[in-house]
Amino acid sequence: MTDHCDAVLRLWGRQLYERQSEPLAWAQAVLRATGRPPTALAAAMSGRLDALAHVPSDRAWPLFRTVAKLAANLRGDGRYDADVGTRIGPLALRLGELEPPLAGPLGDALGHPPDGPASLVTVHAVELRGNRTTRLRAIDALLEWAELGHPQARAALSEVASDHRTQDVTVWTKALNRIALFGDKSLEPGLLRALADTGHRGVRWTALACAELGFRRAVPLVTGLLEHPDPMVREGACEALGLLEERTAVPALAARLNDETDWVRSRAAQALGEIGGDQALAVLWQTMTQRRNPKAGHLASAIAAFGPPVVEDLIALTSDPDPDLRALACRALGSTADDRALPVLERLAAHDLARTTLGGLVATTAKQGLRTAHRIRARTAPPA
Repeated sequence: MTDHCDAVLRLWGRQLYERQSEPLAWAQAVLRATGRPPTALAAAMSGRLDALAHVPSDRAWPLFRTVAKLAANLRGDGRYDADVGTRIGPLALRLGELEPPLAGPLGDALGHPPDGPASLVTVHAVELRGNRTTRLRAIDALLEWAELGHPQARAALSEVASDHRTQDVTVWTKALNRIALFGDKSLEPGLLRALADTGHRGVRWTALACAELGFRRAVPLVTGLLEHPDPMVREGACEALGLLEERTAVPALAARLNDETDWVRSRAAQALGEIGGDQALAVLWQTMTQRRNPKAGHLASAIAAFGPPVVEDLIALTSDPDPDLRALACRALGSTADDRALPVLERLAAHDLARTTLGGLVATTAKQGLRTAHRIRARTAPPA
């Protein structure tokens, strides 16, 4: 059996067990379906592994031993194994494969047909119409099935993402967080409609989902979210525009460098670094050099994302009379990990004892930049 099939079977077994309201009664029914002697059944259900010593070892032995461990767990005798119950379904299915006459009775006892995974996905899709607890459990399960490539799970998730008006917001956002597993062009109308509903609590995740799927028609709506009253939405809009690498959004993102919330400012800078281009670089450079704010490490990191073209300008900035700007240049140079940056950082680390307005030494920031550069170089070096 392939690794993929094993993963499908394990997930099915776990979800099957989690659905049991009376796991011991269910396990007993599965054992009864094997047709083994009642004495073997009683030994397993006693929860005493030593009682199984007199049970003949055959193809059903792993299943009987697993049920005995489950019984011991549930009776609290100290033989705890967190996932023992999840093995019962897969073991029973394999036993049915080895002994075809048992396949039908075992399938019935499991509570689902022998094609358990497909059957269980159908159940989860139906559960999306249940109460909130059931819906949340169902969406998590469907996402796991989608990750394993189950087409029916992907179809059910697409239906969830197609209309935000019919979904619990938590279910909606859980699905959109993993949109890459199942999303395609067919979702664009529904996601654009959700994006226009700026009062919806899931609008941040809608913007990110549109960006993940590359829906460029979403750009005007996402750009409008940069003015949203919720800082989390503004941050998500910045991230989405960065993912889309949308150059027309540079002026709007530049305005968010003045946002009242620090993490929005940071995300806006990161987005400008991802978008790239002369306009984005000019905005970041101007903001960093005019503000002279030693806390603006996010601006330095965003400038570093432009790579080799900015290194010479950053090296020149290390000669600026302002210690705050020299420190920011050290941060950025470290993040470039460029060969030209290393001797400059080494010199500053050894000799620049000026203090920034925060009280730290430029030399200390240069040392941090060197460590960053060496970590990046070690991580990206080709294998020996």
